[in-house]
Amino acid sequence: MADQKSITFMIDGRQVTTAAGTLVIDAAKQQGIEIPSFCYYPGLTLQAACRMCLVEVEKMPKLQTACTLVATDGMVVKTATPTVHKARKDMIEFLLSNHPLDCPVCDKGGECELQDMTFRYGLDKTRFVEEKFHLPEEKWSPLVYYDRPRCILCYRCVRVCDEGMDVKALGVGVRGVHSLILPNRQGELACEECGMCIDICPVGALTSGTYRYQTRPWEMNYFGDPCTHCSNGCKTTLSVRNNEIMRANNRDHSGINGEFSCAKGRFAFDFTSHADRIRQPLVRRNGSLEPASWEDALEEVSRRLKQVRETHGPSAIGVIGSNHTTNEENYLLNRFARVTLGTNNLDHHRTADYVGLAAALGLRARDSLATMSDVYNSGAVFLIANDPNNQNPLVAWQIRANVRHHQARVYVLNGRPSKIHRQANIVAEVPKGAEAQALHWLATGDGQFDSSTTESLVRLKAALDSEKNVVVIFGASIQGAAIRDLVSFAARFSDNTKFMALGDYANSRGASDLALLPDRLPGYAPLSDSAERARYSKLWGGDISEKPGLTAREMMEAAVAGRLKALYVVGANPVKTFKASAAGRIAGLELLVVQDMFLTETAQQADVVLPAASTYEKEGTLTNTAGEVQMTHRALDPQGPRSDFDLLRILSHQLAMLGVGTPIRLRTPEAAFDEIRQHVPGYDLSVANLLAGGAEQASASCNAPQPSYEPPAGAVFSSEDYLFTSGTLGGYCSKLISTNEAKEKPWGSSPSTQSWWHR
Repeated sequence: MADQKSITFMIDGRQVTTAAGTLVIDAAKQQGIEIPSFCYYPGLTLQAACRMCLVEVEKMPKLQTACTLVATDGMVVKTATPTVHKARKDMIEFLLSNHPLDCPVCDKGGECELQDMTFRYGLDKTRFVEEKFHLPEEKWSPLVYYDRPRCILCYRCVRVCDEGMDVKALGVGVRGVHSLILPNRQGELACEECGMCIDICPVGALTSGTYRYQTRPWEMNYFGDPCTHCSNGCKTTLSVRNNEIMRANNRDHSGINGEFSCAKGRFAFDFTSHADRIRQPLVRRNGSLEPASWEDALEEVSRRLKQVRETHGPSAIGVIGSNHTTNEENYLLNRFARVTLGTNNLDHHRTADYVGLAAALGLRARDSLATMSDVYNSGAVFLIANDPNNQNPLVAWQIRANVRHHQARVYVLNGRPSKIHRQANIVAEVPKGAEAQALHWLATGDGQFDSSTTESLVRLKAALDSEKNVVVIFGASIQGAAIRDLVSFAARFSDNTKFMALGDYANSRGASDLALLPDRLPGYAPLSDSAERARYSKLWGGDISEKPGLTAREMMEAAVAGRLKALYVVGANPVKTFKASAAGRIAGLELLVVQDMFLTETAQQADVVLPAASTYEKEGTLTNTAGEVQMTHRALDPQGPRSDFDLLRILSHQLAMLGVGTPIRLRTPEAAFDEIRQHVPGYDLSVANLLAGGAEQASASCNAPQPSYEPPAGAVFSSEDYLFTSGTLGGYCSKLISTNEAKEKPWGSSPSTQSWWHR
């Protein structure tokens, strides 16, 4: 007997049991029966505008729209009768009555839903002979173009912008046959430039400024990669032709982000072919950087690293890693620094206190870390000290979708305005930077605020006390003791509480998990843990010092002061990030080596610059801010640069030949990942799922709670990027920075007056 919450009905002669409230179009899809539609889109409100999904239902006198028809017990539905076929064919005839027959030049050719339906239903003539409208194509922004005659008024773009993005940049103007889609400014868009409207459009009415009139879908190869920009790990499908990325999207909905992608994921890929890209090594000769061969550059690096090590000792060498490089490269850099060079002066720009969260949760971290799916499915979201709409757009999308689909409650503790506050049930506004003190008040009752702030905190606390299945999300300013207060306060919530620390960049979490840290080993084991230190010493073939090294900020200060003699920088720009150098060369350094894609402020001061491959040009894995690991694939041939993995491996061999350390025997990223899976706690993940394009959550955690852990002063901070910036990399994404929104810099010192979403 079927469950009371289920219903059973017939569709095309099949008996189907599905959840009560399911639409007929969705129930059919679950059975592999396609009911065509143009206006219907899962997750958006129902429109019933295109009438393509008409079906026959017994005992109903007229055809019904499957996209608005709720399946009921005992219903009998037919989707492929002659009457249904004729009705759909007639609807296509109506749609084509004013649609230009320009498929050979339309960007949607080969991917157009209207084209597919026209072929399927065999429409070869029309009764409409009136002259069609001819209107010029409109450029709404450098990224979005609109061709009015192609539009079939399905309103998908309007709904996804309104409901999904909460931007409301598109609307419908005029009426009847003259209806058209209008942007929110006179003739142009003022929005987040996410491009969702382009991908969701079933025809070629909305087209991409990066892809239009460039190529055809069947001429490209496709690679599914995690986005290389922010820390959310959205999957983006790169469309590649002649070793050049032509576009990026996620139309197959196969990643953790479903259909979502922000402006960076969809449009910020052209840095790979930027004219300023470094293509061959540079060595400083007579005061200036000059091109050199790979052999000369690598020999220079290994020889001079050995010289500094022998003259000043390993502690005079510092290594600064990246939150963009892969897990495998971070793992090798860890081994290269601690064993080959013999230094624990190893760090990176930490954009969230992942160590503090792992320490506060201890072994509970395995069950208490939230995924992106958890944000969508939770009963409530508690957001602290972050603007996810600008810094973590997938998190913001998941929160909005959860509110829309599941009526989740959202509670916010924040010191700055954010568009996500529109979704909140309660917003406790505190002075900017006072979120940690407010958490301490919530956890202990200690502290003083003005009456208005205290009242809002009291309301927030009372509301959260009755919540269950809460996902707690917090930004970079919540660290150390504040995380312990947060975990203590969250213990009051019912059922399953999960946590997510929000970092900035594609592998910010992976850089911490794989221990680009001066006092930790992979998996967050402290250097003082003799058993773990001995295990890694044996695995890596060299002794690891127990003494913690310098943080990245301390290394830059020591380099300026002359206490540090050599600095090896991989995929980072510490001169700009830590603002630690005076004009000109960094005083006191005898050797500065930089592996990077561009001549950053740091690379301009280097003695040797080694051109590195981008994420889209190499194999490996990345860990997003939720701990979800995904594989990245080599979509492009880097044409000169080499992967950081290969550079570190080669240098270890060259140094070993000079009598420094032992060579790294791992030859491929796959071999390195196998070693990570075997030896790094929390990374024993399913390779099969990763190879299939899925994500696996890692749960690196401390073996026991460490309530006294505090990150070093100034070690953890956010760059506070927004939708149109991404550290150093964002400046080389020409399409992204060409938008009006990027030029306006929508939030900063005065977001309430500068943000376009307030207009």
